[in-house]
Amino acid sequence: MPRVWILLAACIFALSPDAAQDQDFSKVQMKVAKVAGNVYILQGAGGNIGASVGDDGIVIVDDQYAPLADKIQAALKGITDKPVRFIINTHYHPDHTGGNAYFQKQAPIIAQDNVRKRLESGGGGGNGGSIHMDMKPAPHEALPIITFDHDVTVHLNGEDIRALYFPAGHTDGDSIIFFPHSNVVHMGDDFVTYGFPFIDVESGGSINGMIDAVAQVISQLPADVKVIPGHGPVSSLDDVRSYLAMLKETRDAVQNALKEGKTLDQMKQAKLLDPWKKYSGDFVNEDVFLETLYNSLTGQKTGKLIKHN
Repeated sequence: MPRVWILLAACIFALSPDAAQDQDFSKVQMKVAKVAGNVYILQGAGGNIGASVGDDGIVIVDDQYAPLADKIQAALKGITDKPVRFIINTHYHPDHTGGNAYFQKQAPIIAQDNVRKRLESGGGGGNGGSIHMDMKPAPHEALPIITFDHDVTVHLNGEDIRALYFPAGHTDGDSIIFFPHSNVVHMGDDFVTYGFPFIDVESGGSINGMIDAVAQVISQLPADVKVIPGHGPVSSLDDVRSYLAMLKETRDAVQNALKEGKTLDQMKQAKLLDPWKKYSGDFVNEDVFLETLYNSLTGQKTGKLIKHN
């Protein structure tokens, strides 16, 4: 696993870079909680795992990091002795797909077409500015063996579990997973609770795509739906609405500054995103998110390549 992705996930969870380098996955404890209906959430390190559990078996959404696979398996065994039947990846980032090779020995992995392409090819990811990552190609056994263009539905456990593609949001391969019978949705990293989101501009993500995805999901869901974010605690639709408002407002602030001919440096000096500073975090702070918005809206890249071994 490339060290940079350990750094990425650790920063998301507000660890310092030094602490991230020394992260010991043996100390990670998997937390399991029921969300609603037959859907559970598993939290350890990396992206949240959603699990539909019933008489037909288990469908899991994302599988965190490879070193945690045994712990994830044990946590699932603590819920049921039924087998894993399918794994769905919300996108290609290794803090959501690191366990693919382990779990694909048990069941097929399903993902949007671009997830397989990016896992297979490796390459760069980042916000086009201060965050840039080189990723090695994933091993063959970690590649999804079932892919789809627009959507796919898994009929299991009395659920019509639907994975729906939303292009150019967090990445160019995002799926949001609906569990209609349980009234739960897993939004992957198109919705997170740690503050300003990481938008992987270098992997086809964009602020406008993320806004479109979140707005469409809100319009399709009942008011009392339970929302599993890519990172953070189970949330409400009101939480998602507040997040969407922040995305729109910050996007519009940068778009207006661009119309006025402002440069990125001028926007930083003016502290353009200061009204939303409560969303600033250790990983994506105001300047990093400003870079992200600027690069997404202009199609430019403002950063330099950072090599990682």
